[in-house]
Amino acid sequence: MKQNVLAFFKQFPDDDTCLEHLFEVSYGQGHECPKCERDAKWYRIKSEKAFSCQWCGHHIHPMVGTPFQQSRTSLQLWFFAIFLFIKSRNGVSAKELERQLGVTYKTAWRMGHEIRKHMAGVDGETPLGGIGKIVEADETYIGGYEKGAMGGKGKAIVVGLVEKDGDVMTFVVPNRSQASLVGPILNNVHAGTTIHTDTAGQYTALKHFEEYTHLTVDHSISEYVGKDGQTTNTIEGFFFHLKRTIKGTHIWVSPKHLPKYAKEAEFMYNRRKAPNTMLPDLLSTFPLQTWT
Repeated sequence: MKQNVLAFFKQFPDDDTCLEHLFEVSYGQGHECPKCERDAKWYRIKSEKAFSCQWCGHHIHPMVGTPFQQSRTSLQLWFFAIFLFIKSRNGVSAKELERQLGVTYKTAWRMGHEIRKHMAGVDGETPLGGIGKIVEADETYIGGYEKGAMGGKGKAIVVGLVEKDGDVMTFVVPNRSQASLVGPILNNVHAGTTIHTDTAGQYTALKHFEEYTHLTVDHSISEYVGKDGQTTNTIEGFFFHLKRTIKGTHIWVSPKHLPKYAKEAEFMYNRRKAPNTMLPDLLSTFPLQTWT
């Protein structure tokens, strides 16, 4: 299916169609009723956003467990907001959602954050690397300002891991300690992986883990590709895009909410080779959200 505005509204012309879609992807006709335990035909209840079992009348509410649960905003507007996110190269601000959807700024802000959380849940946290594979690791400073501050003081720190020709993972960490920079690698990269980093002292701890091969590139001598082909160019390119999105679209984000924006960029990057899967994935997969 083409993913343009006309095609979107043809597929989802109203709230009822959107609700039917949620029911089909999560349950579908013939779904066993959790109350009477019989395969059932389910009938739409017009007075509420629910479906009723043909045998015992038990209700199923398709919006439960989704970002739209308990929202009074039109379901079609939620779907269209997600469409706007996947069609934007540099993110969607709350003000843009306010303009496009005709909702209040407060509603637009909440919708944006719920969609970013949903992107993180759909993307998941599958470990990277493995035998014969390469993962680049680096950290960057984002946002923040303190009068008279030097270097990264007052800024949030994001650690990034990216597999060569594969996926990226991001983590907002409290500081540049060895535990903060190396911990995400130990917890999210398979044994047998070759790790590329810069020469920051914190990464020297990787030399003590026999399950990894650690190679460095020395930026202090203007080295961007090491003698063994090691580089951190890919993760630095991802960081450049993340910073451009925040500065150009959102101007500033707080450290509290930065993980959501990083995960949004992560979701988009990990589907860069299959952009047509973004909208179907986000409108058909609803993992349990465990973070705010």
